[in-house]
Amino acid sequence: MAADATDEGPVRVDAWIWSVRLTKTRSQAATACRAGHVRVNGDRVKPAHALRPGDQVRVFHAGRERIVVVSRLVRKRVGAPVAVQCYEDKSPPPPPREFTAPVAVRDRGTGRPTKRDRRELERLQGLGGPRGPEAPSGRGR
Repeated sequence: MAADATDEGPVRVDAWIWSVRLTKTRSQAATACRAGHVRVNGDRVKPAHALRPGDQVRVFHAGRERIVVVSRLVRKRVGAPVAVQCYEDKSPPPPPREFTAPVAVRDRGTGRPTKRDRRELERLQGLGGPRGPEAPSGRGR
């Protein structure tokens, strides 16, 4: 690693968050700090807050909270294998992905679905009402 990438002095929190790949851009890191989504040792911080090894950083970004303890300071963005060595991850595991039903796809050129086709699609998607003897048939009174 280059000598200018690590430094013994303090590093800005927004630069460090970006350097260890917790956010995609430094401006996203700075915006998260200004919005109050970044906490260092429990306190909300501004983008220019100085980090030191041993600080606990909480970042709420992209719908997930990351909790990391700073083990090494870096000023420049580093590769993913090096970035993982710069912090100790204490984050809770991400929530399981929810199952999404496959979307019904109609062939091109088949025209508009008939009422029967539409009701079948709604039934498959779970949008339709009950289907059985108690369901109204739509005929007669």
